[in-house]
Amino acid sequence: MSTKDIARMAPTSTLADGETVSQSFTADRATYVQSSAWLAAGAMAFGMIALWAMGNPHVWTGAVGGLAAIGVRTAYLMSEELATRWDLTNLRVLGPGTKSIRLSEIKELNKMGSVVQIVTHSGDKHLIKFQASPEATIAAIQSAKAGGQV
Repeated sequence: MSTKDIARMAPTSTLADGETVSQSFTADRATYVQSSAWLAAGAMAFGMIALWAMGNPHVWTGAVGGLAAIGVRTAYLMSEELATRWDLTNLRVLGPGTKSIRLSEIKELNKMGSVVQIVTHSGDKHLIKFQASPEATIAAIQSAKAGGQV
């Protein structure tokens, strides 16, 4: 295992005494591509409808433009989105950078497609995006919050 792989495994936030990482959540590549495909389909339809509404005789170019725009966006953001990692500890959910959410602060866990939304008692919202199984991610966080095994 390389130093880069070991660094990728360590949380970006400092762990408190007695705090241990029980599970990590990263974006799933297939889920990311599937989400982008749905976004591209929507952009293609919107582009065609917009051109039709303006009376453009070349409506098909809206589909090409929508596909190209989302294709470029998908390629450009893929490495960043797939590198995002969230860590679940016995005390907190640790996000990218120094993002930290105490388990006791979590009010709600919502599933929105392939995204898990964490809502805190203060109203802050955090997204764990492109999860292959958002239900499993929610179950793991709920289990840790309840003090159970993850």
